Amino acid sequence: MINIFFTGTAVVLLCFAAYWVRGRGGHRPTGTWAMAALLTSFALAFASYAPAVERAVESVVPHVARLLSNTFTLTAATSVLAFLFQLNLDREQAHRQIRLRVIALAISVAGMTVFFVAEQLTGRNPALYACYVLIYISYLGYTAKDFLLQTWAQSKRSTRRSQRWGLRTTSVGCGFALVYASYKLFALVSIGLGLGLVPDHARCSSPLTPFRCTFSVTAPAVAVLLITVGLTLPALLWPLSQLRRRRWERASFTALEPLWREVTSAVPEVVLDPGNTEAETDAHDLDFHLHRRVIEINDCVLALRRYRQTSVRDTAAAEVARRGMADTPEGEAEVEAAVISAAVNAKRTGLPVDGDEAPPAAGTRSRKGDLPAETAWLLLVADAYGRHPAPETAGAAS
Repeated sequence: MINIFFTGTAVVLLCFAAYWVRGRGGHRPTGTWAMAALLTSFALAFASYAPAVERAVESVVPHVARLLSNTFTLTAATSVLAFLFQLNLDREQAHRQIRLRVIALAISVAGMTVFFVAEQLTGRNPALYACYVLIYISYLGYTAKDFLLQTWAQSKRSTRRSQRWGLRTTSVGCGFALVYASYKLFALVSIGLGLGLVPDHARCSSPLTPFRCTFSVTAPAVAVLLITVGLTLPALLWPLSQLRRRRWERASFTALEPLWREVTSAVPEVVLDPGNTEAETDAHDLDFHLHRRVIEINDCVLALRRYRQTSVRDTAAAEVARRGMADTPEGEAEVEAAVISAAVNAKRTGLPVDGDEAPPAAGTRSRKGDLPAETAWLLLVADAYGRHPAPETAGAAS
C-alpha cells in the first residue's frame, strides 16, 4: 500500500510538471520552469520514500534514500521561492534572489552530504546525524515560513477566486511543512541531548504507523500534495473556466436572437453590420459577437424610448404582482418584455402613443458596462418576451 501511495503520487506530480512545461495557448506563463522544477523535485522525493525504491538505492549505498529525499525536498522548496520571486519581483531582483537561494541550496546540500558520509564512516554517529538534520531543517523551516507568509498575503490581494483558494491551499500545505520541521527539530533536540524520545533510524510500516510517522512521513506528504494542488489549481481551472465561458457565450448569443430580431426589425439602423447578422461565431469571436448583440439590443431599447408606455408597464406590473413575482428579477424582466413588445408594435404600426413615457428598467445604470450582468438581464427579458408577449394594442391610441 505504501509503495502504491508514494509511487502513484510521484507519477501524478510528474504529470503536473509535464502540464506546466508544455505551452498553453501558445505561451508559457511566468515561473513555468521554476514550477516544473518544484513538481519534479517533489515527485523524486516521493519516489525516494517508496520502500521499493528505497531498498533499490540503499542496496548500492546504505541509507542514501534519506539524503536523496531530503535533497529533493530542499530543491522543491527553493523552486517554490523562485516561482514566487518571478511573480512578485521585477526581472533583475528575481534573478538576484534566485541566485542567492540556489547558492544557499548548494551549500546546504554539500554540508548534508559531508555529514552523511562522515556519519556512515563513523558508524552512524548521533552528533553527526544531528548536524545533518540541523542543516536540513534550518533551510526547510526558513523557506516554508517565508513561503507561508507570502502566499497568504498574496491570497488576500488576489481577485480571481481559483487563484485565491489555490494560494490558501498552498499556505495550509506550508503549515504542514512547518509541522514536519518542528518534529525534526524535536527529534534533533532528543538526539543531541540523548533523551531517546524519538527512535533513531527506525522505519515506518505505513504513513500513520507508528504514530511518529504521522509527523515524519504523513505531514511532509500532505504538505507536498497541498502545495502542488494549490499552485496548480489556478492553471488547471483556467482552461476549464474559459471553456465554460465560451459555452455560456454561445448559448447566450443564441438565446438572445429572437429578442434581437424583434427589436432590430423595428429599428434596423442600429445593426452594426447588416451584411453579417448571422455571424459565423467561432470560438475566438464569441465574446465580440455577444457583446455586439447586447449593445444592439440596448441601442434598440434606447431608440424605442418614446414608445415606452406607462399604461403597459402598470398593467404588466399588476399582473406580475398578482402572481407574487413583484420585485424579483424574473418579474421585472416580464414587465420590461411587455413594455418593449408594445413599443416595437407601436413603432411598426406608426400609431401615435398617448400617456407618459415608461422609465427604464430597474438596475439599468448599475449594469451599464458589465457584460455578464447585462447579458443575464437580457436573457431574462428574452425568455419573458417569448413566453408572455404583451397585447399588441395595449396602451396605443385607437
